[in-house]
Amino acid sequence: MKWILLIASLATHNATARMRVWRAVKAAGAAVLRDGVYLLPYSPEHQQLLDDIARDVQLNQGTAQVLVTETGVDHLESPTLCPDFIPLFERTVDYQNLLTELTQLQQQLSQQTLAESLKQLRKLRKNFSSITAIDFFPSDQQMKTQDALQALEKKLNRQLSPDEPEGNTGEIAQLSIADFQHRIWATRKRPWVDRLASAWLIRRFIDSSARFIWLDTPADCPDDALGFDFDGARFTHLNNLVSFEVLLASFALEQPELKRLAAIIHYLDAGGFQPQEASGLEQILWGLRDSITDDDQLLIAAISIFDALFSAFSNKE
Repeated sequence: MKWILLIASLATHNATARMRVWRAVKAAGAAVLRDGVYLLPYSPEHQQLLDDIARDVQLNQGTAQVLVTETGVDHLESPTLCPDFIPLFERTVDYQNLLTELTQLQQQLSQQTLAESLKQLRKLRKNFSSITAIDFFPSDQQMKTQDALQALEKKLNRQLSPDEPEGNTGEIAQLSIADFQHRIWATRKRPWVDRLASAWLIRRFIDSSARFIWLDTPADCPDDALGFDFDGARFTHLNNLVSFEVLLASFALEQPELKRLAAIIHYLDAGGFQPQEASGLEQILWGLRDSITDDDQLLIAAISIFDALFSAFSNKE
């Protein structure tokens, strides 16, 4: 397989540039072969990164070369053919440390607020994403840590949203917006991210005259209401999609801005990859939910937040 090396040398008095190089190669997950010699599996992205670092070194009166070499055969699936290099990229200790933090968080759940627990869990999820980004030769440890994260995310979401849908598999029917006008839509009371976002989506893109009712339990859903985000509802979790995503698919809503929103809602409701806007939106919605006890007023406030986020995404397109 192919490897790429950066060989760099800077004067010892140029501490700022030396630190900049070190931080860049560390963030990229490079192995250190010796002082000033850094190694990565070859990829065009790694080539560009090391070329940029070398250029920076040279601009600071240092010397730098980027070299591509090949050992064994060019197959990541055959790591045993490169026994000297691959162990340098071992991430087991990083995953074990993360698992220890997850265990500690689970033990502390009864001693802190749900909001604080979620905040800590989001931080651990972000740390996990950072590790996997530089885990070039994944082992079972990565999957074990992923499973532990998802289990704790599910547990916390259950505490936050009782009667959270389990999710099923099946085909998502294609529906006409014209057939869903002036309807009553029902979901569980004290709505959180997926329910608030779904209600916003319904009001803004599906049924502008929608009337929402908030259920004590899913069993209270009236026969003439369209249920969403609970087991047995017309629109709920399906095929690993959250309710917001199922609504998008059902009504063929494919605007890029909605897809960006969907990624945020999915993360906040079900975990996974963390979009950069997720943490800010979660904090805002926490503040609204804590300060507004009436669900109709909570939805009105949340709609303005989602309107602003959609507008921001539109301006970036």
